[in-house]
Amino acid sequence: MSIDLAVNPRGIAVTANAAKRIISVMAQEPPGSMLRVSVAGGGCSGFQYIFDVDRERAADDLVIERDGATVLIDETSLDLLEGCTIDFVDDLIGQSFRITNPNATSSCGCGTSFAV
Repeated sequence: MSIDLAVNPRGIAVTANAAKRIISVMAQEPPGSMLRVSVAGGGCSGFQYIFDVDRERAADDLVIERDGATVLIDETSLDLLEGCTIDFVDDLIGQSFRITNPNATSSCGCGTSFAV
């Protein structure tokens, strides 16, 4: 099942590139593993994105499924991630998950931390 901006009540999108990479990463993990995206205090700009592998869904998690990939977002992080796009990029700097976040007023050069 695909969830995109049109059907996700929090407006959080996962790109096809991100879904493909998540499936590739989870193939190396125990069965039932999912990508958890969260926000924690810290980083260069005040908040930082955290990417973890998790096998358990919490009752209040937002679950986004796209092309066979599953992303979990905890309730605490939802307000800071609302309307964002989770992508996977492979460029001259390297390979990484990248979040385009409309709530961020600034971000650091590495793209892993932001301010609101």
